[in-house]
Amino acid sequence: MATDITISVDDRPGGLASVGEALGAAGINIEGLLGIAMEGRGIVHVCVQDGGAARKALEDAGIKVEGEAEAILGGAVPGAEQAGTMGAMARAVADAGVNVRAVYVATGSRVAMVTDDNAKVMELMASM
Repeated sequence: MATDITISVDDRPGGLASVGEALGAAGINIEGLLGIAMEGRGIVHVCVQDGGAARKALEDAGIKVEGEAEAILGGAVPGAEQAGTMGAMARAVADAGVNVRAVYVATGSRVAMVTDDNAKVMELMASM
């Protein structure tokens, strides 16, 4: 299973670059990325296949890892380019009683998602 890593960097030029450089130098591909700035910090989520190696590369580069969680990284989402697709997907997850903690678009029209019940979401996805 993929790993979502939450990273905190200074909200200044180069913060995001340092994340990409650290992971790239370690040969770790970023499958998905979400970044926002708030209260002087940049909060970055990256989805990677080897969470342990990514954490080590980031920490060795002096980058603060705030946490990590198992992530769902599915295949390409049918209809991803059509209006309403995200709403329908989110409604199905909500109706199953699952809380989404993080979600972002990944490479290849995929979705990276961290929830409070990944197993239930995986079952739901298999039945769609």
